[in-house]
Amino acid sequence: MNPVKNRFRYLVVFLGLACLTSILSNYIIINFTFICMKDDPTGIEISDNGTEYNRYDYSVAEKSAIVWAVAVGTILGTGPINYSYVRYGARIPFFIAGMVSAFATVLTPFGAYLGLPYLLALRFAQGLAYSADFAAIGIVCVRWAPLAQTGLFISILTSFSPAATVMTNAASGWLCKSSYGWQSAFYVHGLIGFLIFAAWLYFYNDDPQYSKKVSAKELTTIQKDKTQAHIERDSFVPYWEICKNRVILTVWINSFFEMTTLILLLTYSPIYFRKVLDFSVVETGMLISLSAVAHMPAKLISGWLSDRQFLSERVRMWFFNTSSVGLAGFMCVTLAYIPVTWKYTSVVMFSIVYTLMGTNCGGFYKCGTFAARQYAHFVLAMIQFMKCIALFAAPATVAIFVSDESSHSQWGHVYMLNGSLMFIANILFFPMATDKPQPFTFVTRKTVEEEKQKHQIA
Repeated sequence: MNPVKNRFRYLVVFLGLACLTSILSNYIIINFTFICMKDDPTGIEISDNGTEYNRYDYSVAEKSAIVWAVAVGTILGTGPINYSYVRYGARIPFFIAGMVSAFATVLTPFGAYLGLPYLLALRFAQGLAYSADFAAIGIVCVRWAPLAQTGLFISILTSFSPAATVMTNAASGWLCKSSYGWQSAFYVHGLIGFLIFAAWLYFYNDDPQYSKKVSAKELTTIQKDKTQAHIERDSFVPYWEICKNRVILTVWINSFFEMTTLILLLTYSPIYFRKVLDFSVVETGMLISLSAVAHMPAKLISGWLSDRQFLSERVRMWFFNTSSVGLAGFMCVTLAYIPVTWKYTSVVMFSIVYTLMGTNCGGFYKCGTFAARQYAHFVLAMIQFMKCIALFAAPATVAIFVSDESSHSQWGHVYMLNGSLMFIANILFFPMATDKPQPFTFVTRKTVEEEKQKHQIA
């Protein structure tokens, strides 16, 4: 017996992680290259009044617009992408999203050269591609994760954020200062994206029971304890019943505030490290990567622990949500009170916040997946929508409080606001957390049709 066929779910989950990482990496490259682009001599121009400027030196407002362009694309793409996943599965739609992301990434340097409108159009395309990420996580978990390994699968798949941060910032820092220039960071990431998604198209199948790469033993493991509605792929989803469920609403609230803070740190930490803490460009790239490196081990360990039966499922959800949302929020607030001269202490605190956020797979993620069961892909897709709004909210808080990017006190207001909101969201989670399937999971196409027939007879 081929050993790969008995463990094929692991190949699927790690391939999914690589694809998710590629799409996120492609859109966060520019967060780091901002600090290199402004010094590019090829971008120097002379204005009509004779003053010299650099076409790649963007203002705070322009940088916010560049971030928001991704958010707009993600918001507009979430609905159609989710529908395509429900209708056609993840194989082809996710592949198309990956190709769009790779093409847009390769073209980004040319778009930046042509001007801001062209760059914004490419960023919008990256946003459309990025809207495919969270629904893909849901589909892979629903189709390929055994119930007993739900936490582990979520932890692996949601590790794409720290994976992208660690690899992209380190690689971009080196490429920016190399003879190839900042443009090479986009070309290298785009090429890798093409290769990864080609592998996705070849290996992935939405239905394990129809895959020739899966053994009978492996299929039994994947489908153990799942209902027939969970196993079968049906395009029916009781959207309204899900959206008004209090447990799911609490999951979405926690995801929104946690993701807003995470996006804030991922997007603006290069600027904060460079302009407030006064690190060099290379030091900034390496320190950001190091500060985020513990996030992935934290995810994997917490995912594994959340599947262990040492406490009740609900208590484990409380514990991991408190660490990833409540405690992380408290630590985020403390960033505002660390003196600017204690710059390495700030780096350590960034690392602590990143690490604590890595334990979210055992908290609101797992709660949403268990509560929604076969409809978990929609719940996780809506977490993506929360992330879309967060892509607006994070830059908005910066735009409101930060007028001088080198001001420690102005950044402090941003950290205090976001950290406080996370702490409040965690308090709301305690009474709502559950591992039980919610009433809407028993609403299927068959039950709806039977209900209609009863009304017609009556």
